[in-house]
Amino acid sequence: MSVREDHSILAWGRVHRGRHLVADPASRGAVAQAVRETADAGGATLAHGLGRSYGDSGLNLGGGLVRMPGLDRMIAFDRESGLVRADAGVSLDGLLRVIVPAGWFVPVTPGTKFVTLGGAVANDVHGKNHHGTGTFGRHVTRFGLWRSDRGEIECSSEANADLFALTIGGLGLTGVITWVELRLEKIAAASLDVENIPFDDLDAFFALSEESAAWPFTVTWVDTLARGAGLGRGIFSRGRWATSGGLEAHRGGGPRMPMDAPSGLLNTLTVGAFNRLYRARPGARFRGRQHYDPFFYPLDKLRQWNRMYGPRGFYQWQCAVPTEAMVTATRTLLDTIAASGEASFLAVLKTFGDVPSPGVLSFPMPGATLALDFPNRGSDTLALLARLDRVVAEAGGRLYPAKDGRLPREMFRAGFPRWQELEAARDPVLMSSFWRRMTEEG
Repeated sequence: MSVREDHSILAWGRVHRGRHLVADPASRGAVAQAVRETADAGGATLAHGLGRSYGDSGLNLGGGLVRMPGLDRMIAFDRESGLVRADAGVSLDGLLRVIVPAGWFVPVTPGTKFVTLGGAVANDVHGKNHHGTGTFGRHVTRFGLWRSDRGEIECSSEANADLFALTIGGLGLTGVITWVELRLEKIAAASLDVENIPFDDLDAFFALSEESAAWPFTVTWVDTLARGAGLGRGIFSRGRWATSGGLEAHRGGGPRMPMDAPSGLLNTLTVGAFNRLYRARPGARFRGRQHYDPFFYPLDKLRQWNRMYGPRGFYQWQCAVPTEAMVTATRTLLDTIAASGEASFLAVLKTFGDVPSPGVLSFPMPGATLALDFPNRGSDTLALLARLDRVVAEAGGRLYPAKDGRLPREMFRAGFPRWQELEAARDPVLMSSFWRRMTEEG
């Protein structure tokens, strides 16, 4: 297998980029050679999916990278029980095209379908239904893991249970995930009954969240520029699967962002104008039926939408704060952002439930989560993120490694106190830029 030098691979936030020594295995049988050759060439290597991690957790800058999308085969699908097994490089996009017409859906999905099954396990992704369903890893029954010191092994809650727990949310460091078995959710239609409800302030958000606990899916867009009496205003969306209707999977295609937007396009003025229009649009108050694609994956309508932030890219930041501190902490975070002069174009606020994950380093905790992105304006943006970090740390919260490319080492260790268990179980030839920052002293 040839190892090639590639300078084009970058994180989804487009801040982190650089040289990798890359191999592209086309089957599970080729993974071992790809890992060995890229590790030999780069000193260490890392499995890489579709590149939707915003920061540096999916990169190994200067080292090896094993690109997994070539492992894209379905292995087994029981249409009666909803148990599916597929290569780790299969995307949710590809999986949904197979399972939706048969009346099934993935039990948990992040905000894009362009992630691989292996990536979903490695980051233990969560979605709009965490309060009732938990994370992706909770629905994984078993997976294959190739390790340089053990070869291919099978992991489940019964077999190699320690590696099973450390791999779910383990950022791809315990070995290369080669296949995944997942228990699906039965659906009667490919659409949901949806309600969009504008609300005026943060207190109204928390009231709606409590009122909507019986709805399977909830999520909120929040206006981070609102201040004073309007602090925390936004649009609350909730949905449940329709009980009848067609089972048509999503269609492919869609336009692409053809080039980087000019630097500074997303600023306080343009984002403020967008926020006003978005909240006033007819769909801001809506009750009706919606296909799963725009409900779960609105950003997928524009391919490479990350280019809107210009050539310098952007920082994604997502926190989780515990229930006892979530109201005060969220208010302080929104106050800090509104006062900063930095505009977050995409801002998502929701509550997490108490459904535990089997993953040792899973991100969600009972409480609230706020996800933001800020155009990269250098030191000013980093200073704002540091201020937000302090609010989260004081509240006893943590940040999401899959989202954050500048997460401070001390904050990571405090938020994930079992990180040393992952380091002890890490495959000796695997490393990422993120993990190097978190574990190397000095």
